[in-house]
Amino acid sequence: MYFEWDEGLFQHVRQTKMNKNDITRKPSKTDWESLAAMSDDEIDYSDIPPLRDAFFERAKVWQPQPKVTVSVEVDADILAWFKAENDNWEAQMQTALRLYVEANKASRQLRQMAR
Repeated sequence: MYFEWDEGLFQHVRQTKMNKNDITRKPSKTDWESLAAMSDDEIDYSDIPPLRDAFFERAKVWQPQPKVTVSVEVDADILAWFKAENDNWEAQMQTALRLYVEANKASRQLRQMAR
């Protein structure tokens, strides 16, 4: 799971839950042994654009936080929507809450700086 932020505004979130049924049945055409034997200098990175300074200025290290178990009442339609999305609905709810918190942290910081 990852988050990308632009000045505190949500741009994109993707959540991936892999299982054995997601693995492709086609054999890889990559010569993994040759690739593993290469040094970093031998690998062609020309098709990968360099990261700009702005990326590193906004980058933050994120460590997963310890989880706590709580009981929260939510509207039935909200729970039904999350459950209908996929089997990982609890993680999706966690992501939605994280996005809300992070977006509001940024707006709170901007309000405090304006004072």
